[in-house]
Amino acid sequence: MEVELIFKIAAVGILVAVLNILLSRSGRDEQALMVTIAGLVCVLVIVVREISDLFSLIKDLFAL
Repeated sequence: MEVELIFKIAAVGILVAVLNILLSRSGRDEQALMVTIAGLVCVLVIVVREISDLFSLIKDLFAL
């Protein structure tokens, strides 16, 4: 596992957390929820890409 992947996910998490707190305190709870969902989708896309690369590597390794 690459350290860069962990840093990317952590950066998205920190950014989403800060934006969520700022929006919640200003009374924009719906927008805070949308920011949280968008952050979750971004992280899921990153993870799915890595899993896809892993499956491609396994496929090439075993020549399937």
